[in-house]
Amino acid sequence: MNRIAIVGSGGSGKSHLARDLAKLLDAPVTHLDAVFFDDEWNPLPPEKFEAAQRELVAEPQWVIDGNYNSSLHVRLQACDTVVMMDVPTWAALWGIFSRQARHGAGQHTAGVYNRIHWGVITYVATYRRRMRPKVLAKINEFASGKNVVFLTSRAQTRRWLEKVAASR
Repeated sequence: MNRIAIVGSGGSGKSHLARDLAKLLDAPVTHLDAVFFDDEWNPLPPEKFEAAQRELVAEPQWVIDGNYNSSLHVRLQACDTVVMMDVPTWAALWGIFSRQARHGAGQHTAGVYNRIHWGVITYVATYRRRMRPKVLAKINEFASGKNVVFLTSRAQTRRWLEKVAASR
């Protein structure tokens, strides 16, 4: 594993896994929210965002977390491993609210980007029904033949990280 794309619902543990995995693999980590949003939460134009990702994935080793379905194909084509954080809706909702309680709102170090509003809550609450099928279709289309890992709980994620660490 040298080039890992981590996808899944908000609150599923993508950023936490990305930091831990990058540390284990001694690889650079990128949280796409930090690329997409500036300090005032202004989004990068789509063409610049995709270009920034193309630069990131040109590197020999990386861990990138984030969804951004419109440019997911860039990461999926370049990665050797896809990790789908496929947690239940209640766990993802718990994740966004517990992160808010731990870190507060705003952008912080270590990949924490909190901005909870009704749109975020709705996105997380409907992710499995609305967005997950689109993400799975892109994984099938652009990551065929690559290592795809589905992690369905925080406990399973911890066990998988332990397994990765043991194989190093």
